[in-house]
Amino acid sequence: MDWSKVPDVLAIASLSCAFYSISRHHRTPQQILWLTGWIMIVIHFTAFMFLKLTGIAGILGLIVGLVSLIAAGVFFMWATVPDQSGINCRRMATVTLLSMSLFTALASLPGAPGWAFDACAVFIAMGPLAVAIAYIRTSQHLLRWLTVGLQFALGAELLVLRRQMNGNTDLCVSAILFAVYLGCSLYFWYTHRTGTTGSIITIGGFFAWALVFVLGPMQQRYFPAFKVEEEVWNLPKYVVAIGMLLLLLEKQIERSQYLALHDDLTSLANRRLFQDRLLSAMERARRSGSSVALLQVDLDRFKEVNDTFGHHVGDMLLQHVATLLNRRVRRSDTVARTGGDEFSIILEEPSRREDAEMVAEAVIKFLAEPVELAGRTVRIGASIGIAVYPEDAQNTDGLCVEADERMYKVKRDRRGKARSHFERAVNSLEVHPHREPRSMVG
Repeated sequence: MDWSKVPDVLAIASLSCAFYSISRHHRTPQQILWLTGWIMIVIHFTAFMFLKLTGIAGILGLIVGLVSLIAAGVFFMWATVPDQSGINCRRMATVTLLSMSLFTALASLPGAPGWAFDACAVFIAMGPLAVAIAYIRTSQHLLRWLTVGLQFALGAELLVLRRQMNGNTDLCVSAILFAVYLGCSLYFWYTHRTGTTGSIITIGGFFAWALVFVLGPMQQRYFPAFKVEEEVWNLPKYVVAIGMLLLLLEKQIERSQYLALHDDLTSLANRRLFQDRLLSAMERARRSGSSVALLQVDLDRFKEVNDTFGHHVGDMLLQHVATLLNRRVRRSDTVARTGGDEFSIILEEPSRREDAEMVAEAVIKFLAEPVELAGRTVRIGASIGIAVYPEDAQNTDGLCVEADERMYKVKRDRRGKARSHFERAVNSLEVHPHREPRSMVG
């Protein structure tokens, strides 16, 4: 047993625990794949503890250690794909991992036939291409074709390299590992080229990790007398781990900043961001001599939906309304959720009262249409109050109060009309007692 690997196992295991701890409250598919990749690195170091054993134990340790190192790189690459859960992504990752793992396992076995290596090299080159062609009609992301290109080049190189080395497959395995971690560097550069500290460290760390599989064989071949401590070759792993931890922390800070200004359920602006944007819009209107319209939208019968169908349907309804409102306004306008079932719309220039009334009529019309949610038909409506700056108020508080009062006036008028209609119907029944009560319906 090689007990010198124990510190590496403990260090990577501790970093994996840190990944788990940081991401436990809001774990995304990407973070799960990152964590899985680092667990593979722990397995890699653990398996390499058995390399000095003779017989089957040493061979298994070598195979498990190399395959887990390849698997870690594949998981890291897979995590960068926008749709990690798609079946085409899963099959691309499976074919990539399986083909390279077969070649590496053959290279670890004594006396494997040459035709088997050639078959695996062809599988490496053509497997991802076959998956890409099979799903050609689905969304074609650039990273998918990067995988196809890298794998095709790797397969071709393996066919040539094994023959140049007279059957020695050590450089072939190094070529596979170089391609895997070069792919990680390219994938992370494509998806995380934001210039943050975490992204720079991670991309650079993966590139250095890939270079290890080039510089290591070169040092052994051309400078055998120059001894390099094994820990030096492991440094890029820790650089990548630190970079990815920084990425997690940066994303958590970014999410916290987002949630401070947006509603978590609907992703609309919350009251804080709404107030800021309303103030900015009014200031721009003051400078340009134009106007700003504020629409306060209150959903009718929302409490009935919650009481009848449950809060989960109510949440789905709020998300549906948020999507509809966002689609009905211009990009320069703002839609915010400012209460439980209340929404606010800021209409910037041009925003005359007539324009605001047209928008309000359209909103009332499409919110009155029935909606299918969770297999249930939901019907609501909306009451809208309109206030225009500078005609109705000169500051944000006054404009919001004016819009609220007009919205509640619309609600009171509607309830008054409904009550009057009901009283007239009751009076009609008293005057004509022979009529069927059924005549009240509809």
